[in-house]
Amino acid sequence: QVQLVESGGGLVQAGGSLRLSCAALGRTFSQFAMGWFRQAPGKEREFVAAITWSGSGTYYADSVKGRFTIARDNAKNTVTLQMNSLEPEDTAVYYCAVDGIRFRAPGRTSNTYDYWGQGTQVTVSS
Repeated sequence: QVQLVESGGGLVQAGGSLRLSCAALGRTFSQFAMGWFRQAPGKEREFVAAITWSGSGTYYADSVKGRFTIARDNAKNTVTLQMNSLEPEDTAVYYCAVDGIRFRAPGRTSNTYDYWGQGTQVTVSS
């Protein structure tokens, strides 16, 4: 059974940093793109960042570019999201996701991803 387990969320003041981690259990995802999405109360789930299966390419939403960094460790089957200069607008539940098709370029829409974590809450106070 495939399971994605996120950790690292919490409460932080504006300008602070958090590092989210996602561990993939049950199978190896070294050949699949991985991504992070977020959903704020009353809003649709939105793309945050994605990384190619090899880790050589990264993609970001304009709203987080320059502040967030996605990385992966295929040996550990994990993906991380380093979030710096956090803003109250970054408050949301953050989800990691894994594509279901090998070697496909990362997508920016949620329907590209077949596996999802349970989400971790990030709250940024002003």
